[in-house]
Amino acid sequence: MSEARTIAHPNLALSKYWGKREGSLERVPAVPSLSVTLGGLATRTFVRFDASLVDDRVLIGGEEARGEARARVVGVVDRVRAAAGEKRRVLVESANDFPTASGLASSASAFAALALAGVRAAGLDWDAARVSDLARRGSVSAARSVFGGYVELDAGGESARPVAPCDHMPLAVLVCVTTDQRKAIGSTEGMRTTMERSPYAHAWLDAAPRLHAELRAALLARDFEHVGELAEASALAMHACAIAAGVVYWNGATIDTLAAVRALRGAGTPVYATVDAGPHVKVLARASEAARVRDAMRAAPGVERVIEARPGEGARLVDEVIT
Repeated sequence: MSEARTIAHPNLALSKYWGKREGSLERVPAVPSLSVTLGGLATRTFVRFDASLVDDRVLIGGEEARGEARARVVGVVDRVRAAAGEKRRVLVESANDFPTASGLASSASAFAALALAGVRAAGLDWDAARVSDLARRGSVSAARSVFGGYVELDAGGESARPVAPCDHMPLAVLVCVTTDQRKAIGSTEGMRTTMERSPYAHAWLDAAPRLHAELRAALLARDFEHVGELAEASALAMHACAIAAGVVYWNGATIDTLAAVRALRGAGTPVYATVDAGPHVKVLARASEAARVRDAMRAAPGVERVIEARPGEGARLVDEVIT
C-alpha cells in the first residue's frame, strides 16, 4: 500500500498538559494529562507516497501549507520514511470539520490522523503505542487522540495509553465556539512564554500532577461531579499561570460563558467548564442533561454556536474521500 485515508478526533484534556520538559527538543510533556477523545469533531487525512512528486506537498483545508505548519508535517513524515526505507515524496491532504488553530485541539486530531495514515501508507505494521509516539512528535496532545475514550499521557511520556472506554461515564461535552478566528498565540509559543516568564510556573508544575492524580481516581470511580470540579480547577490554574506571563487566550465571550456555567451550576445543574489554549469554553454535563445545558449555552452572550460531542473513537483507517 502506498496510500491511506484516516480519521481522528480532537481530545479535551480534563487534566491539562501545559509545559514541555526542560531541555527537551522532542515535545515531551512536563506534567501528566488525562483527556477524553471527542466524537462529533473530526480531521480526515490522506497520505500518498508518489514517485512522480519532486517535493512533498501538504494541503491543509485545501490550501498549501507553508513555514512551520508544513515543517511539522514533513518532520513526522520523515520519521516514517526513515523507518520504512521510503525515498518517495509524499502528498498529504488534511481537512477539519471544525475551526482550525483556535483552541479546539485541531493539532491533536491532525497529527494523530497523519501518523496513522503515514505509517500505513508506508506499509509499516506499528501498534497503537508506536503510532502514538510518532503523533507526539508533531503535537504532544496528538499522542492521546490515537486512542478513543479516556486517555492518559504521563509526564515525560512518549506514548499515551487508554484509561477507560467511551461508555465508562455518561458524559456530554458542549463546545461553545466564541469565534472562528485563529488564535494570535500558538500553543507551543504560549507554553514556552509561560514557562519562561510566569511567576506561577513552578506552582503550576507542582499542582498539575496532584490535580491529575485526583481526577484520574475520580474518573475511575465514575464520580462525575468530582471529575468536573477537578477539570475546572486544572483549566483555571493553567490559564492563571499563562495570564501572569501575558499569554491571554480568553475573550469577552469566554468570560461571559464561564459566568453562564457558574449561574447554571448555582441553580442546581451540575455543569463544569474547561478551556484549552483558545477562547472557547467546553462545558461538561451529564448526558441526560445535555439538551438543556446546550440551550442554556446557546443563550450565553458571544457564543456563536454550540457543538455537542460525546466520548469517541481513536484514529482509524477509512475509505472516505476528503472534501
